[in-house]
Amino acid sequence: MPRGRSTFTKRQKEHTRQQRQRDKAERRNQRKEEKAVAGSVDEMAEMRAHAAEQAALFDLGAEQADTAEQSSPGTILGE
Repeated sequence: MPRGRSTFTKRQKEHTRQQRQRDKAERRNQRKEEKAVAGSVDEMAEMRAHAAEQAALFDLGAEQADTAEQSSPGTILGE
């Protein structure tokens, strides 16, 4: 039993509508993933900067301690 033209058109329209919904959902998911990735990249850069600052402070503290150790025995020997 052949179907009429209107039935075919309705099926095609429904198929197109569903495809658009799938495409839209896929784009939405991609944007969410990109946001998540961008957020983690920024977070990693921030953590690296913080680690570099901490390392610089640690190195500065080590240099001051070395200087203090070197000057202390020298003043004691000089007395």
